[in-house]
Amino acid sequence: MTTYRDTGGELMRRGRVEVICGSMFSGKTEELIRRMKRAKLARQKVEIFKPAIDVRYSEEDVVSHEGNAITSTPVDNAASILLMGSDTDVVGIDEAQFFDEQIVEVCNEMAQRGIRVIVAGLDLDFKGKPFGPMPQLCAIADEVTKVHAICVRCGALAYVSHRIVEGDRQVLLGETHEYEPLCRECYAEATNNL
Repeated sequence: MTTYRDTGGELMRRGRVEVICGSMFSGKTEELIRRMKRAKLARQKVEIFKPAIDVRYSEEDVVSHEGNAITSTPVDNAASILLMGSDTDVVGIDEAQFFDEQIVEVCNEMAQRGIRVIVAGLDLDFKGKPFGPMPQLCAIADEVTKVHAICVRCGALAYVSHRIVEGDRQVLLGETHEYEPLCRECYAEATNNL
């Protein structure tokens, strides 16, 4: 099996799962794009996937809130990633919370095949509850990076993406008009959970 050196210079096995999680506006997609571009610079064969339902900025590209983009393949389900990402060194997956539970098995299978898998997604939904398969992905990951936005009300580290529009559906694609990052205290005040 091929090995590589991580950013600290440690010799590591190539097959691994890395999870980048946090609230909206925390830089998850920025970090995913950064890692994928570094892999490309290292002449590794990369492929990035996103859920087909995420068409906020582009139907095909993965685009951060900052406007940075990378070409991706939209897919309807996790099984498609396993089929299309099998002949690559590094697989990136954005918005993993929108995939079905099979995404966990898919990531594990790819890592077992020697593929480096980098997954980004929301760890909590707008109610502060674990979101989709993200808890299981964090549990099987070789490395978890939790990134934080800044609370728009007090400036502390944000904890959750607070929905500022009406609606109770768990999945509501949006940006700054629909969500704001809040710390625990400001979220409790905003939702009257003090």
